[in-house]
Amino acid sequence: MTDATASAPQPCAEPTTAAALYRLVWKWHFLAALYVLPFMLLLSITGGIYLYKPQIEGWLYADRLNVEATGSALPYEAQLAAVDAAVGLTRIRGVTTYDDPARSTLVEFDDAQKTRSYAWVDPYNATVLAVTPRDETALRIVKKLHGELLLGEFGTKFVEMAAHWAIVMFITGVYLWWPRGQRTLAKAVSPPSGTGRSWWRETHMYSGFLATMLIVPILITGLPWTDVWGGGLSYVQDQTGQKSRSLRFGGRVPNSTASEGTTIAMTEVFDVARAEGLKAPYELRPPKNEEAAFWLRSASKNRNDQSELIVDQYSGAVLKRHDFGNNPPVARAVSYGISFHQGELYGWLNVAQNTLAAVLGALLAVSGFVAWWMRRPKGELGVPNAPDAALSTGMIVLVIGLAIFLPLMGASLALALLLDWLLFRRLGWFQGSRT
Repeated sequence: MTDATASAPQPCAEPTTAAALYRLVWKWHFLAALYVLPFMLLLSITGGIYLYKPQIEGWLYADRLNVEATGSALPYEAQLAAVDAAVGLTRIRGVTTYDDPARSTLVEFDDAQKTRSYAWVDPYNATVLAVTPRDETALRIVKKLHGELLLGEFGTKFVEMAAHWAIVMFITGVYLWWPRGQRTLAKAVSPPSGTGRSWWRETHMYSGFLATMLIVPILITGLPWTDVWGGGLSYVQDQTGQKSRSLRFGGRVPNSTASEGTTIAMTEVFDVARAEGLKAPYELRPPKNEEAAFWLRSASKNRNDQSELIVDQYSGAVLKRHDFGNNPPVARAVSYGISFHQGELYGWLNVAQNTLAAVLGALLAVSGFVAWWMRRPKGELGVPNAPDAALSTGMIVLVIGLAIFLPLMGASLALALLLDWLLFRRLGWFQGSRT
């Protein structure tokens, strides 16, 4: 956070051990930044774009989202038949309606080639306005770039490791930024001044100071989505009874009371949702077989409104209802965190806050790179020189605690220390200039 890159202040007024510790922390902050800052720039840009998903899609896909209301809407079954005739349906994954006469019906499905896709249908004449594979929609590509670098499960590990090390980078950055010696608190919290390398260094420190308060919560609330950390949390939740009881993700779902008969129309199921007080938009999944039932939920961005229903496919009776408040405390906290991460928890203020965090993240990455480039000796990496420093018990406990809390960081740190001992020191890599 403080200069991952710039010259360290002279710690002449501090005891030798404190000065050595400062430079050791600075070195590891610098090395962490070598890995983190490129990801910081990418994630800040893609995350900032994704915050405006509704607005971007509203502009980009206006021709398929908006329709002219001309009379009564056709049955949803007729709309699905139109999609089937156009591209083939092998599985219906969801039908979403917005209770807005000027909006098209959204159908998520697997086509004849088993490609997961979206279709937008004019509800008044069953015209298929557009069909696009889900992974080819613009914001889906942005999301996959943000979460997995477009590399699937392989890419998610690199993003997760960057998130782990980013937390460490901010912690070490706070230590380096903290006022000491002749650098007062007023100076530390003041906007950058000076010119050239000094300005870039001060900009990196100042943006890092602000970014710590805004980005660290975003990083932490994004961890439940990750493979390693999120998988561990899911296991703990499962073992302690704190997992979501959503009917969509593994909750016990009852079957219809009869195993044969005439399935009610989807319009009737949506009417049940309205009668039950669910908030639009509504997402429905039809029963998979003669024994199953309809699943339906409120797709509202407000987590507290995201109720789910299981509706008998023959009688229309509500067999089970699950409200967000029925989830255990940890599951609710995780869900609120995801909502915050996506800028949906408290309206426009959440979007504005996360937008500022994205701008600061990008500025932090760019200023760190420029300050490093201007500082580094020609032809060298410019790793800060760090003499050996004995870590206090508290520091050792902190490092071990972080390694346990952030397992990918811990594993990569152990590997880095092993490589440093076996190889890097012998090759003179990452050891810092002695000048």
